[in-house]
Amino acid sequence: MSLKNAIAPIQAWLLSQGRCVGCSMPLSGAKKRKGKKEDVFVCKCKRVYVKNNKTGKYRRALLTEV
Repeated sequence: MSLKNAIAPIQAWLLSQGRCVGCSMPLSGAKKRKGKKEDVFVCKCKRVYVKNNKTGKYRRALLTEV
């Protein structure tokens, strides 16, 4: 079993709880940039996340969205 297969479910659970996968800080306390369809959050550990305004789900930002 590779390390990625062990860590991926934990990271998915943290994102479903609205927490950073690096430092587990709540993303509600992160710096926020508003958008029409999606809001961009930057955590204190510099990881960037995107929150879909329709579904309310978080995901890691792509390099093109940073």
